[in-house]
Amino acid sequence: MASVKIVLVKHKKKKDGSVPIAVRFIKNRKPSYIFTGNYVLEKDWNPTERCIKKSHPNSTRLNNLLQKKLSEAHASLLDAETSDDSLSTKQITNKVKRKGNRVSFFEVAAERIERKYKAGTFSVAKSELSILCNIEEFLNLNSCEPMESVIEQIKERRKKRMVHRRKPENSMISGIKAFAKKKTLSFEEIDTAFLNKYKSFCAAYLGQKTRTITNQLIFIRTLFNQVITDGEVDRKYYPFAGEKEKIKITSGHKIGLTKEEVLMIEDLKLEDQTSIWHTRNVWLFSFYFAGIRVSDVLEMRWSDFKDGRLFYTMNKNEKPVSLKIPEKAKIIIELYKRKRKSSDYIFPFLHNVNPKNEYDKFVKIRNASRLFDKYLKRIAKQCGIEKNLSNHIARHSFGNIAGDTISPHMLQKLYRHSDLKTTIGYQANFIHKEADDALDAVINF
Repeated sequence: MASVKIVLVKHKKKKDGSVPIAVRFIKNRKPSYIFTGNYVLEKDWNPTERCIKKSHPNSTRLNNLLQKKLSEAHASLLDAETSDDSLSTKQITNKVKRKGNRVSFFEVAAERIERKYKAGTFSVAKSELSILCNIEEFLNLNSCEPMESVIEQIKERRKKRMVHRRKPENSMISGIKAFAKKKTLSFEEIDTAFLNKYKSFCAAYLGQKTRTITNQLIFIRTLFNQVITDGEVDRKYYPFAGEKEKIKITSGHKIGLTKEEVLMIEDLKLEDQTSIWHTRNVWLFSFYFAGIRVSDVLEMRWSDFKDGRLFYTMNKNEKPVSLKIPEKAKIIIELYKRKRKSSDYIFPFLHNVNPKNEYDKFVKIRNASRLFDKYLKRIAKQCGIEKNLSNHIARHSFGNIAGDTISPHMLQKLYRHSDLKTTIGYQANFIHKEADDALDAVINF
């Protein structure tokens, strides 16, 4: 059984000497506090009776308030421990804080996204912030309006948000702060019916594919697990348990280029030092190193190349990688060799980045990636390639050409996968010979 008392938290003393008054919970010798928002000087506090002395001008009113909070805390503590005796002090205090109040989904989500932003994982913060925008659009949906009209309005609002956030003075953090103030959606409201309607909305109004919708459900589930673990929401409201909403991870076809298509890209005549020329070089460089992510390619410096090898650390999982520099990659590197410092970037897209601002680097990488997507489509058209030529297809192309000619263990090293099962599952997308032969054996009679 936890104990609860009214105390002064002296290590939180303000500059004027006043000390905050809090409700303290102790369970298994671990304390946790709920601050009342009231402060008092130590000379006006009776430590024995745990109340404010009559010397304080508002002692009667404040003592009545403290007694009320103490009674509420006792009642909430009893309810919490009756439902679950294994609760920690943190979970108990969270339950007491939230008693009578529904936990805001947007507030909890904004706190998580802000943590991601401050940790420098900007791409995750950006994608999760986009999910909140989608959910807000769903909540504000006017189903009486024509569907085409609503879709256009959503597109226009999304466009305005993108333009707004591209301005230096309007960073991603302003969008996060805006959602932190929203109380329009509680976790208790997110039930199976809500999720089914939201999935339909994403497909019909946002034009999203199954995997994109699944990623959003995973985000919602992650937040549910967090607030339930913290004791802020009762487990009975969990919409992903038992026979309720089941999240199924699906994977679409991974299609890579053939040797002939890669050769066409290599042989394409382009004007030196143009944006499309740089795009082709970056894409091929990624392909030559088994599909290194474009963000990693752009961050490569001259100091990463030593003794004919590439040494770099992947941004995604911080794995160190060492690979021999293929002859074709050397040709591209030579195109960029000038009088530069070893700390300079090889490719020109981050030359003006603020070295003290990681978000500035993220924005410039994102903008470069968008530029690449634009020019890769032009390259595909000029080469007569009908496949969707994108940044990530460099990795698929390497896998497609490798097929079953390279051992899974070697591919695991080239792909930088932690688990061999991941490599086998990924490469299975590009190994078709046995199935093709089996098909031919049956129908060619």
